[in-house]
Amino acid sequence: MQVATLTAAEFEERLSRFLFERSEEARAVRVGEKETSEQAAIVARYEDLFTREQLETLLAEEEGAEEQDRERLYRLREACAGGIVVRELAERSDRLENTILAERIVYEGEELPLRAAQARLALLDDYGARERLGALTGDASARFNDDRLELLAAAEALDAEVSGDPDPVRRSAERKGIELHGLEAALATAADKQAPAFEKLRERWLDTILGPEREPEPTSYHVAYLRRLSPLADVYTKERAVAVCLETLARLGFDLAAEQSIRLDLDDRPQKSPRACVIASDPPNVVHLITRAQGGLHDYQAFLHEAGHALHYAGIEPTLPYTFRRLARDHALTEIYSFLLESVTREAGWHRDHFGLDPAEAEDRAEATLFLDILLFRRYAAKLAYELEVWSDFGNAPAYAATYADALRAATGFRYRPDAYLADMDDGFYSADYLRAWIRTAQLRAYLRDTVGADWWQSPETGTFLRKLFSEGTRPSSEAVAEQIGFDPLDTGPLLEEHSSR
Repeated sequence: MQVATLTAAEFEERLSRFLFERSEEARAVRVGEKETSEQAAIVARYEDLFTREQLETLLAEEEGAEEQDRERLYRLREACAGGIVVRELAERSDRLENTILAERIVYEGEELPLRAAQARLALLDDYGARERLGALTGDASARFNDDRLELLAAAEALDAEVSGDPDPVRRSAERKGIELHGLEAALATAADKQAPAFEKLRERWLDTILGPEREPEPTSYHVAYLRRLSPLADVYTKERAVAVCLETLARLGFDLAAEQSIRLDLDDRPQKSPRACVIASDPPNVVHLITRAQGGLHDYQAFLHEAGHALHYAGIEPTLPYTFRRLARDHALTEIYSFLLESVTREAGWHRDHFGLDPAEAEDRAEATLFLDILLFRRYAAKLAYELEVWSDFGNAPAYAATYADALRAATGFRYRPDAYLADMDDGFYSADYLRAWIRTAQLRAYLRDTVGADWWQSPETGTFLRKLFSEGTRPSSEAVAEQIGFDPLDTGPLLEEHSSR
């Protein structure tokens, strides 16, 4: 029997409703308003969208389209293909998510949800206490590895079948429109060149933040505490985070509080994920900015980072087709804007103006934020190298647990648990998107220093420039932005110049 399918225009309209419902459900679970995820029920209501017959219909329309329409149709076809994988695995995904949400650990006589325990790692001042709690959270997370691997393997098999390409690295490279191995090689070279500057900063700031009892190579349990600059948290209080960040954005010409489409969730709930995020349920009309303040500099960085996403999605030209308001080939474009706004915290003047620090103190704090930026860049460069290895031989994925731990240890000087090799893996080579954004942000900062001036980070002219980029929605690639500002996409020169500036 012939199965009825939708035209691309009909599919796009119905897809918008599906993604809205799914995003709102994800938001409710992520912020701790719901104890269980019901994504499978949403997927079931829209199962007609995600069939192989519908995929064939979209492919036929794409192949017969004019050149100017093919990018939109390609993205719709990819959304359908991805939806087939989601539909077939929705119940298993819900089951794993809900099991993790239900996980509890006992720490010093107190029962904590796993996510709450992970968030607490950033707050414990005692080095030994962080070790003990970190081990408990790591053990609890690792217990889900069999389920994670089973789900990843099922998703990979389905994706290979639906796409017709058995190579996950080649599939991702085609979807992103980049050469992943070439990107990884450029990043490895950059990491090697920055190593001397990183080692100098690492020794100083680990001594300052972790204290004399720290090991030469601490465990990764201390990274959240480090990112918070916890010994300096009395300066970067959580009570002031929102006001300071809003003022920071106001200097750039953005009135975030007046953006009716941006909905802030800043509350602290036990089951709320400690990882800040933006969920763009229906850009530019409904955009959620979610953070969980705990005190410390990371609150400010997380808020500004997510504000970059939120302002981008809320600033999209509303007359653009839905596809170019919601669907992207990857996340590298929107991460540029997040990284750029977060990078304001690396400006000594920002620390001076908002926290009353003298010039020497302000320079000192700016150096600390630079160190954190280099640390995270090196971590993600190592993650990409590891992920390319494991996905090139995914049938033997467990054998690469040690590769993961060794790669991150060599890059950062922190000891990572081999059994975190799955929990630390983002979908679809997201690490590559972050790294492209790191390169692009340094290029954009160099461009703004040349065109706006050294005070670009507090100039409305910067906001005007960014609004033009935001209005283009998700249509451009990260590489197109590089070309627009006069850089080769793999030019790491501006990044290395910034990372060796102190």
